[in-house]
Amino acid sequence: MFAIVRTGGKQYRVAAGDKIVVEKLDGEAGSTVTLGDILLAGEGSELKSTDGLTVSAEIIAQAKADKVIVFKKRRRHNYRRKNGHRQQHTILKITAIGAQEEKKKAAPKAKKADAPVAEAAAPAAEA
Repeated sequence: MFAIVRTGGKQYRVAAGDKIVVEKLDGEAGSTVTLGDILLAGEGSELKSTDGLTVSAEIIAQAKADKVIVFKKRRRHNYRRKNGHRQQHTILKITAIGAQEEKKKAAPKAKKADAPVAEAAAPAAEA
């Protein structure tokens, strides 16, 4: 399955397992980001509805692009200005496309949280 997502003013065609470089997003390496602005989705030549569809991605790294030199000059006026700029960007790995995948990942986390509560209640019942 593929999707076209919009982030940072640009559009990207993504599928599960792809790595993309986008404009800087907040978050640390290893955290999960949800891209909700889906423009198009489909599988093969069939298009699917984008209602409620999300793309989940993992941040691999926060990085900077190569330096771009900005040089201005006006001849015969002794005017020269030199500046440099490094754009910050985020490297993402697409983990899943679709709301179903996120629900499956959220369910095990809830089970782990319930287990210690049940163990704490058991000794109180014995006493």
